[in-house]
This record gives sequence, C-alpha cells and structure tokens, in this order.
Amino acid sequence: MKLSTPLLYSGNPREAADQVVGLEKAGLDTVWVAEAYGFDSPTLMGYLAAKTETIEIGAGILNVFSRTPSALLQTAAGLDNVSGGRAVIGLGASGPQVIEGFHGLPYDRPLGRTREVIQILRQGLRRERLEHQGKIFTLPLPADQGLGLGKPLKILTKVERNTIPIWVASLGDNNVAMTAEVADGWLPFLFLPEKATTVWGDALAKGTAKRSADLAPLEISAGGMVAIGEGPETKALLDFMRPMYALYVGGMGARGKNFYNELACHYGYEKEAKQIQDLYLDGNKRDAEALVPTEWLEAGNLVGPASYVQERIAAFREAGVTNLQISPVSDDPVATVAQIKEWVS
Repeated sequence: MKLSTPLLYSGNPREAADQVVGLEKAGLDTVWVAEAYGFDSPTLMGYLAAKTETIEIGAGILNVFSRTPSALLQTAAGLDNVSGGRAVIGLGASGPQVIEGFHGLPYDRPLGRTREVIQILRQGLRRERLEHQGKIFTLPLPADQGLGLGKPLKILTKVERNTIPIWVASLGDNNVAMTAEVADGWLPFLFLPEKATTVWGDALAKGTAKRSADLAPLEISAGGMVAIGEGPETKALLDFMRPMYALYVGGMGARGKNFYNELACHYGYEKEAKQIQDLYLDGNKRDAEALVPTEWLEAGNLVGPASYVQERIAAFREAGVTNLQISPVSDDPVATVAQIKEWVS
C-alpha cells in the first residue's frame, strides 16, 4: 500500500509545499494538489517537482470543463517532464456551482466529457495525431464550425512517458462504473471503508467487467485525518473534521443537487444529511457540524491509539484502497508519516 497526502494550505501554499520535502524523506509516495476555485494545481505541482526528487505529484483534481483536452495534454506532458516522470493526472467533473459560477460554462454531460478527455489524453501522449470524432469533442474542428483550416496535429514536443497515470474523482454509480472501466485510479471522497462495497460494489464490478486487459487493476486512493494517541483528547481531534464534512454534505451544492449529500444518504445517514443541509443552507453552520455522525468520522479517519489506527489501515486495505491518503495532525507530521509508512509497508 502506498502512502499519500493532500497538500493542505491556508494563505501561502509555498510553505505547505516546502514541508513536502521532509514528508518525502519520511516515505511519502504521493502528494495530491487540488485547485477547486483557488490557485491552479499545475503551478504548484511544477513548484513541487523542483523541490522534490522521488515523490509522485498528483493533480487532485483538474476539472474536465475549463481546459480543452489538448490543453490538459500539454499540462500532463509538461508536468511529467519537469518532474522526471512523476506526474499523476487526476480528473473530475467538479460541480455545477464551480463550473457554471466560476468558469461560466454549462455543466453538460460530465461523464461523457470525462471519458472523451481520457481517450484524447492517451492518444496525445502516444504522440499520435489528434483525430477524434466524439459526441462532445471533434478534432480537428469541422470546417463548417470554423475557417476550415484545422488539421490533425500531434504534440510538438517529445514526452517523458507515453503513458501517465490518469485518476478520476467520482461518486455516483455511473461515474464510478466509468472510472473502473477506463481510468488508472479512483479518487473517492469522504470514504467509509465498511460501507464501500454496499455503496459502490455493483458499479465497480460493472466497470471492471468492461475494463481493457491493457490496463492494470484499478488503484484506489482514500483515507483521512491521522492522529495517534491515547485518551479522549486524541479522539476529540475528530471534531476538527466536522466543518469539512458539514460543508460538503450541507453546503457544497443546492438542495436536490449535492453529490456529497447523496453519498451520506447512501451510507445510511438520510436523516442527518437532510438536517445538516437544511441547517447549513440556512446559515446555522455550527449546528450542522454538530450533527455529523461521530460514527462516520471515526470510521473515515485514523484517530486513536496505535492499535486502533492499525485497525483502520486494515479496514481501508480490505476495502480495496491501494494508496492510503492521510492528513497528519501532530506536532511532528514527518514522524507520523514515517510511522504510518512502516505500518502500510
């Protein structure tokens, strides 16, 4: 099992990026760089490439709407070059609030768009001329939609690798099935190991049945906060996760269109999901946070005595996780990473 962490920062991301050097030496395998509607992730990934030597540098995630497939190809190839073959490209559909609100683009056919982007990316990395006739993208552009001067082109520069791992962030059944069919890895969110098979088992099996024999088995990266210690003061650290869970379940979207709220319902927390959303959207964020099920927090994170943390690692492994994603909460995160690395090896 590999070990990874999301790049967490408030304010200046360079400070967080500089800390990755120590985590790399402690055995961290992958760092994931998000962008949402803040700093773009490729810039920070390039900075990390210059600061590190061995760690995989993953986009977690680039949305498939705001960049053309060919722009994503250029980004993937460029990052893989400056990192010496350490890039991992995480893709996702994001959500309508970001895509339509921040980027001003219609949130249209996210699954088909993701599938075609992956096809074009892989074609381009093989340095083939980009010719694609899809339901969403057509390369080159048809003559009746432009000047008629477009011609098939291949990426101009020599690529570091002709295949780069492509991961997809997905939650819904159809999206997860598509991920299991065509992606190299899967990035689920707010993952609860003991309920993963119940929620996603059929979708994963459906996609896997269509998976090309040319692809290795699907990788999965999931995890949560890590704090190792005895006593109630350690368990109390789980409360730090309440605002994030409440934000996603309650405020990340609208009533009737919130993927994370639907996920909470699939986990069996229908009553709590509705109450959290109602409270959050009405401005009662603290009350919403208090209703996040402690059971979910405990199972989705790795907080407690060493023996309990090891049990949680085993649960994530049993659920199919191949890359344990952790956010250390300690005075010495390097030591925490080193300890977890020993346990997952």
